Amino acid sequence: MMNDPIVEEIRRFRKEHAAQHGNDLNRIAAVLREKERASGKEYLNPGPKRLEKKADPITAKA
Repeated sequence: MMNDPIVEEIRRFRKEHAAQHGNDLNRIAAVLREKERASGKEYLNPGPKRLEKKADPITAKA
């Protein structure tokens, strides 16, 4: 398997970043959300998508 220096650098950064936050995914996500908020940029969070109710083929009701 070939070692790609860019991939290795990304993996090293990811491990270091996770270690800085105790390898806790909730803490990592909280830090990233805070960085987004502090950046002043507008981020889109479309939220969950609602599914349409389909007609029941037996009773023909939605």
